[in-house]
Amino acid sequence: MAGSAHGHTPAAWTGVIISFIGFCIAGVFMVAANVAGFWAGIAVILLGGVVGLAMKAAGLGMPKEPENVRAAREAASAKARV
Repeated sequence: MAGSAHGHTPAAWTGVIISFIGFCIAGVFMVAANVAGFWAGIAVILLGGVVGLAMKAAGLGMPKEPENVRAAREAASAKARV
């Protein structure tokens, strides 16, 4: 995966960081036995996903690979296996 730059985009990093913060919030409030705080943390986790998808839609995610590039890569991979 290192060669594909999988997930190394501003959209991915932002979504994961926001979700991680939400996970920490939910964890703290779970230990504190505070139901409202726990669900607020879950809401922040979901917000991270929404923000990541919105940033991807705005062009800050990985661009889609053209069909001809994908076909050429698959053909080269198949040829290498033979």
